[in-house]
Formats: sequence, C-alpha cells, structure tokens
Amino acid sequence: MAEAPNERAYWGKLLKLVARHTRGRGDAEDLLHSAYIRMEQYRSSHVVENPSAFLVRTAANIAVDIHRHETFWASRDQQREGQHPDDAPLQDEVMAARARLSRVKKGLAKLPTRTREIFLMHRLRGLKYREIAAHFGISQSAVEKHIAKATLFLTDWTRDW
Repeated sequence: MAEAPNERAYWGKLLKLVARHTRGRGDAEDLLHSAYIRMEQYRSSHVVENPSAFLVRTAANIAVDIHRHETFWASRDQQREGQHPDDAPLQDEVMAARARLSRVKKGLAKLPTRTREIFLMHRLRGLKYREIAAHFGISQSAVEKHIAKATLFLTDWTRDW
C-alpha cells in the first residue's frame, strides 16, 4: 500500500484489512482510529517503516486486548453472582408461602382418609393412577375421582390465600 495516508481509498483498504484481521468485528473503524493514535505516539520516538502494517497489527492487538478484558469481567461477574445469589425469596414471600402451606395442610386434614392418601401418593410420591389403583384394589376411574375431589376441595379451600 504505497498510497498516501491522506487518501480516502488508502483508509478504506486499511479498514477492510482491520475488519478481516479482527474477524469482522463491528468496531473496525474505532480500532483503526485507536491504532492510528498509538502509531502517532510511537512515531514520536521511533521510525515506522511500514505504517499500514503497523496500523493493522496494532488494531488486531487492540481487539485481542478488548476481548480479553471483556472475557475477564464477564467471568468475574459470573463468579460474583454465584457467591451472592439474588434469586432468594424475600422474607414476606417466605412468610406468605408458609401461611399457604399451613392452609393446604389444614385442608388435607379435612379430606376423607382414602382421598387424602390417594392424592398424596399421586402428588408427593409421583405414582401413576394405575399404580395407586393396584395398591388400593380399585379402578383407575375411582383413583381419578378421588384426585379430582381432592383437587377441587383444596382449590376452594385455598381460594383467596
């Protein structure tokens, strides 16, 4: 590139080279500008034989530095999030959940024994209807009715809670 640094075509070619060497980063123009400032500072005490190569190499180095800096801070932020979880519920939310749980427990106590057992086997133990039916020696349809009865009662019981 023997063109003069004042020509628009010269800077256009340099910009394309910087974009290629920095894998198409969107900030190629900013990188080239920063490289030019560094080259001018360097020129105050050194001779630059090939300004084009100097600018492209410096811009690529700046891009690497930026990438390293961003990666470092992103990993540091992730570590900081792991140390201080922000997703813990607030104290009033915990108290409200405990009150709802207490209400559900009272509602479960009001259910007929068999209905309560069937409902808890399905909800807490994760048993399938056919497994519960085999355990109690009843049909799957009866299990469905017990679970529906319990669900309907508990929904009404906990309404407005």
